[in-house]
Amino acid sequence: MSQHAAIPPDSLIWPSAQQASFSHCQSITLVDHGLPAMAHYLEMMRGMPRWIDNLMVLRNRLAQLVGLKDLGRLRAVNSQRSAGSYEAGQRVGIFTLLANTDDEVLLVDSDRHLDVHVALLRRPSAQPGQCEVLVSTVVRTHNLLGRLYMLPVAPFHRLIAPIALRRLRKG
Repeated sequence: MSQHAAIPPDSLIWPSAQQASFSHCQSITLVDHGLPAMAHYLEMMRGMPRWIDNLMVLRNRLAQLVGLKDLGRLRAVNSQRSAGSYEAGQRVGIFTLLANTDDEVLLVDSDRHLDVHVALLRRPSAQPGQCEVLVSTVVRTHNLLGRLYMLPVAPFHRLIAPIALRRLRKG
């Protein structure tokens, strides 16, 4: 079962969280197969439930009405690419990769109304043979449109992370 967590101070997303309009972190303990953080991230995005992806389609249609960009689908990550082949500056689904280490990936999407940072951190668990995976989302709004946008969106961010992590456990 996933649980709410504080954004770890040693996470790459921590500095962005200090000026956040919205932040959320969720964690889960998994069997440690030695996979890098990017492998967990890709598996999580590929396993995103279709209904969540369909919410993104609705979001994209509504966002375009007010001049925001169409982000695409959350599940739209390249299934042919290996986790180790991604480099900073490249697109990973709807986000741009800022950092890719064995233990953490940091991604961003920026638009005129807000910036969204997402991090997946993998670290050893207190339980032998297991690891803790934390997914953090940090949003910094730029203007009134960003603040209004987040009113209906923030609850979905809090809903999606636990669902995605539970699916990661099943994967």
